[in-house]
Amino acid sequence: MAQPQDGPVSDADLVRGARLGAREPFAELIRRHQAAATALAARVLGSPDLAREAVQEAAVAAMTGLDRLRSADRFGPWFCGIALNVARRWLRQLRAERSAADPGGEPGPGGLAGPDELAELADLAARVRAAVAGLADGQRDAVLLFYLQGLSHREVAAELGISVGAVKSRLHQARAALAPRLAPLIDFQEERAMSVTTNAPEWVDVSVAAVGAEESGDVMTRKHIMVLEAAGGRGRLPIWVGPAEAGALALTLEAVEMPRPLTYQMAAGLLEAAGSRAVEARITGLTDGTFYAVVVVDGPAGLREVDARPSDAVTLAAVTGTPIRVDARLLADPDVTRRTGWESFPSGAAELAAETKERWWRSLPHDPR
Repeated sequence: MAQPQDGPVSDADLVRGARLGAREPFAELIRRHQAAATALAARVLGSPDLAREAVQEAAVAAMTGLDRLRSADRFGPWFCGIALNVARRWLRQLRAERSAADPGGEPGPGGLAGPDELAELADLAARVRAAVAGLADGQRDAVLLFYLQGLSHREVAAELGISVGAVKSRLHQARAALAPRLAPLIDFQEERAMSVTTNAPEWVDVSVAAVGAEESGDVMTRKHIMVLEAAGGRGRLPIWVGPAEAGALALTLEAVEMPRPLTYQMAAGLLEAAGSRAVEARITGLTDGTFYAVVVVDGPAGLREVDARPSDAVTLAAVTGTPIRVDARLLADPDVTRRTGWESFPSGAAELAAETKERWWRSLPHDPR
């Protein structure tokens, strides 16, 4: 009597194997569901050839985000959903491109990926997955949803429960962090899903050269500025900041004693209580007139980058004695550094510190002085 034959390995078992780092289980998963995903993508894109390429990008997204799959036995529908999202994103891009380019410039036939290509794809995806896994939690989630699953900024914001602006900030920080890690692996000239620059930032040490405010106007409406100066005479970086942030930085720089700890002292205390420390503050870029920064924190879970406003990052660095660094490309960009007029601001750090402390006393129900 013939022995019963073992049935095919389930999707759930293949997912578990792929999560352990094996190549072949993931390649088998793609082989099983590639045709269905391609058919769905073709309905959106109207081109089988484009659909096949979109599914290959979806395969990288699936491998990279495999830990986000809640039910291992639902890989097929999940993968097809990713392929649909990629196809929709491609369609939006194609419509934008065709308004300025030849609509006939469509990529040539691609064909279904073979076993060797799938194995190579799985290896690449595993490396990308490892690089993305090293991001800070918020940045990692934003990258997986936006770049690798094709969601829009608004959709990512809804998924994560944050604002669209916060999504853009996290993606900006993630691109800066991923660039040096992925440069050896991906040809960015093809503008694939990750679309990050291969130029790793050069970090330049800076210090706070000035913090001040213009002369006239209410304290909450007049302009305030923080000026960072690079070591070795490499330039200055003026950054407009809010009045409260300017005051807090001035208090720190002038070493003014306050009766009670302020926000940045509390933040430093929380880091210490959690067994962590701030390693450095980085001003990472400028997008649409807004500067972005991170605070690099060393804690029990290792190094993590925490998104921050530049004023918050710099003030925390001043409180904790942490180095402050700026991407050298910002210092080399005249459009960034040409802000003028702040040199004549009459209120400097000492004046702002005195004003801030006086406002603090006046805010109390009864002035105890």
